[in-house]
Amino acid sequence: MPAYETQMSGGIAPGRGLPRALLFALVCATVLAGEARPAAAFEIFGIKLWGSSKDEDADIVDPLRYSVTIDAPDADKDLVKRLENASALKNDEEHPVSGSLGLMAKARSDREQLVAALYADARYEGVVTITIQGKSLDELPPDAEFKGPQPIPVVVSIAAGPKFTLGDIRLKGDAAGLASADFGLIAGGDAGSGAVLKAEAAIVRALKEEGRPLAKVTDREIVADHATSTLDVTLTVAAGPVAGYGDTTVEGTEKVDRDFTEYMTGLKRGRQYSPQEIDDARDRLLGLEVFNSVTFKEGDSLDAQGNIPIDVEVSERKPRFFGIGGTFSNTEGLGLEGYWGHRNLFGQAEKLRIDGSISGIGSNSISALNYNAGIMFEKPGVLGPTSKFFTGIKTVFEHPDAYDHFSVKGNIGVSYDLDKKQRVSAEFALDYSRITDAFGKHTYLIASVPLQYVYDSRDNKLNPTRGFRALAYAEPSYDILNGSTFLKLKGEGSAYQSLDTASKFVLAERAVLGSIVGTGLQNVPADRRFYSGGGGSVRGYAYQGIGPKDIDGQPIGGLSFFETSVEMRIAVTDTIGIVPFVDAGTVSTKSFPDFSDVKVGAGVGLRYLTPFGPLRIDAAVPLNRDPSDPHFGIYAGIGQAF
Repeated sequence: MPAYETQMSGGIAPGRGLPRALLFALVCATVLAGEARPAAAFEIFGIKLWGSSKDEDADIVDPLRYSVTIDAPDADKDLVKRLENASALKNDEEHPVSGSLGLMAKARSDREQLVAALYADARYEGVVTITIQGKSLDELPPDAEFKGPQPIPVVVSIAAGPKFTLGDIRLKGDAAGLASADFGLIAGGDAGSGAVLKAEAAIVRALKEEGRPLAKVTDREIVADHATSTLDVTLTVAAGPVAGYGDTTVEGTEKVDRDFTEYMTGLKRGRQYSPQEIDDARDRLLGLEVFNSVTFKEGDSLDAQGNIPIDVEVSERKPRFFGIGGTFSNTEGLGLEGYWGHRNLFGQAEKLRIDGSISGIGSNSISALNYNAGIMFEKPGVLGPTSKFFTGIKTVFEHPDAYDHFSVKGNIGVSYDLDKKQRVSAEFALDYSRITDAFGKHTYLIASVPLQYVYDSRDNKLNPTRGFRALAYAEPSYDILNGSTFLKLKGEGSAYQSLDTASKFVLAERAVLGSIVGTGLQNVPADRRFYSGGGGSVRGYAYQGIGPKDIDGQPIGGLSFFETSVEMRIAVTDTIGIVPFVDAGTVSTKSFPDFSDVKVGAGVGLRYLTPFGPLRIDAAVPLNRDPSDPHFGIYAGIGQAF
């Protein structure tokens, strides 16, 4: 390996390599992302409800307060912001350090992080100078003490220097046949440390995808040419042999069955190694919801049979969970829900969940309240690692405008993941219900076989910025008491496109089409007909308020419907967003929508991003309202509208 040299000030010796800085940039990003401060104050959604920063600092020995000035005259606004974000001195300015020694240690660490931030922006001539009380950090003795009035002044001076571009790119060893441009290494291109590290990882990944688990970079030579402001990169890669999976061992299980955990990885001994299968196995174990963390470690060498051993390390979550939630709309009232569950009932990630809800709170009549309760059981791995058995029973007592409904429904079924993006499911359901609607009072006993296919390529299920989701649903049904047979069909698609590289502008679109065939409207239970309008549908209109109505102006539902929505999701800050939107929908008594009466609503929403999804408030108005429609609608809930 060649010798390397860096200046602690952030400058670079001409003609020398930079692996330490490149790797440090990656390490800093990892450390900063994972760092957490225990808080004495109580916070929710990032908002402090009580307590103060003084409570958090009470245990610091010999507290010393300081103030920071960052001066980077030749850096643009974006780089200044990144440097400030990288500076622990700046980010922790409100919190004291532990004495003079603590301040110097923090300053030295800060210099490393700022140098890494400069390298990430391809500033390889950057110089970072830190002074404390006017004295350079390198000139201060190890036992220096900072006396005088606090806060102690700290000045960080940064000369960013020119931005480098990539120069000569060479791939050696088993990567010699690969095109560097395929991995983002292009002469004249981005020379930031992150881009180089990303390219290294992509090259190794490409070789691993050939079934070579031992592929690695064996040598790197990275040279900054200060005369031309270019970065020459030479990478030597060893691919290693093609291998299969060896023994899979699991560590860290306590209440979860270890053999079951190994089985759920789906890594069969002898089958050719695939890094994508490793990723899928990790996601599958996390999807069991019984583990806080899952780490796969591949062996450093092959076993006697030429296979790669796999070690899985897990840490378990608490098995029991509970929660409460709520929604509000001026057209639908207040809704409250709660649930309790167990993630690992019998030791193999079986899930039991009991939930209940009340909605319609705020109406004048107690009888208008809607009640919902259910119990659900799931067992993963019944037909292979990607399958799941589920069963449950649910009771509903509700009073929407269209009908009064009481039902008890039981179901049993299986879902199966065809791959990471595709899932199919089939179940058998039996539903006893009593319904009063515009056609009178009826009792039903419906046996049905719901079938569903879902394709989901969204990058984030809670707040997608790109990708597509499609759903196809078919439910053949037979009314045992009344002898009618019908088929309910539904198709839904939603798409998401980022209009900029930072995903600050995301265009989201949704379209849904449904149809019931095989019988007339009166023979279909009111709760199984199609309706439109409300917070999860066409905003600005009342819940179920769109479509045909009886002589009293109450909705009767339809045999078909169509809905579509378009949203522009605009990120104002990292946590706040605004969402202008337009919704449209129609409901028809025919088996296919005739689009003769399409209702349109438009409005704007506010989003506050949290780790468990966006908090949503939408306000909308109907653009072609009927006299019975509301003048506006306000909706609140958790999660995007779609």
